[in-house]
Amino acid sequence: MTKLIIILLSAVFINNYILTRFLGICPFLGVSKKLDSATGMSLAVIFVMLIATAVTWPIQMFLLVPSKLGYLQTIVFILVIAALVQLVEIVLKRYIPSLHKSLGVYLPLITTNCAILGVTILNIDEGYTFIESMVNSLGSGLGFMLAMIMFSGVRSKLEGADIPKSFKGLPITLVAASITSLSFMGFGGVIENLFK
Repeated sequence: MTKLIIILLSAVFINNYILTRFLGICPFLGVSKKLDSATGMSLAVIFVMLIATAVTWPIQMFLLVPSKLGYLQTIVFILVIAALVQLVEIVLKRYIPSLHKSLGVYLPLITTNCAILGVTILNIDEGYTFIESMVNSLGSGLGFMLAMIMFSGVRSKLEGADIPKSFKGLPITLVAASITSLSFMGFGGVIENLFK
């Protein structure tokens, strides 16, 4: 049980896919302007991460590895993720059209979100069991959500700030993202010392 808690907390804080591994930057920079869009995107990413892990882990362990087809891992995982994103898009379009509209082009981009592919592949590479993989995916999704919501707040503060002309737009966004990323570096020692 302690190992699962460590995996979860590490995925949220220490190995945050956006702020420490720099995966999933496109939606981080594109959808984090408004809190509702950031939250909606994060929930969609969490859902896709969990379902993708639940589907790809057994495919890897029970189909690709026994058949000696491990080299097809990336292609198979991308196809699974693409199918799941299409499912999420259909559901959102039908039941939550306002969120579907606010996410716009970024919803289909979940298919190419390297954070989702990264979590499915790293679950295998780390040698996690199915349960550990699901916990890591949940933690990674929650870390994604934490970063998105936190950065949404930072960006809302930037809108009212007096910023030099040369830093307006993307430059100040990247500076703020790097400072936000630095804030997560300190969590490494805290989690490790908590569970010694």
